[in-house]
Amino acid sequence: MPHFTLQISPAGPVVKALLTVSQARRAALSAAGLPVPANQSITALVDTGASCTSVDPSIIAALALQPTGIASVITPSTGATPHQTSQYDVGLAIPGATARDAALFFPTIAVIGAQLLQAQGFHALIGRDILDRCVLVYNGVTKLFTLAY
Repeated sequence: MPHFTLQISPAGPVVKALLTVSQARRAALSAAGLPVPANQSITALVDTGASCTSVDPSIIAALALQPTGIASVITPSTGATPHQTSQYDVGLAIPGATARDAALFFPTIAVIGAQLLQAQGFHALIGRDILDRCVLVYNGVTKLFTLAY
């Protein structure tokens, strides 16, 4: 099973990732002879408290994404009242530990836009929608985390 082990940073379990337009969007743009937005290198916090993956609006804008739906989100700041936010289809890759290791790759996955992520030092939260397909070991004693997929 491919995996990687990284140091837990002061911000928590952070990974480097690549965000792209979704597979369908790439095909549609190419078929229309339109340019495909450049892939975006991002820093993402692994967040077991997030039910879905969230992306900073600056990355959504850089990929020229259009909403594909609306999601209801409950956060500590919204309390029991759901907050409506736009949902976007993206491609996401988290590189393996070495060049020979397969990346954790999703050609299309729905994410939501979330303000204030970049101000906290990362561009995205990796939520349980992705973690549900992985094994996560968080070792606070050694300050290491492992993600196996």
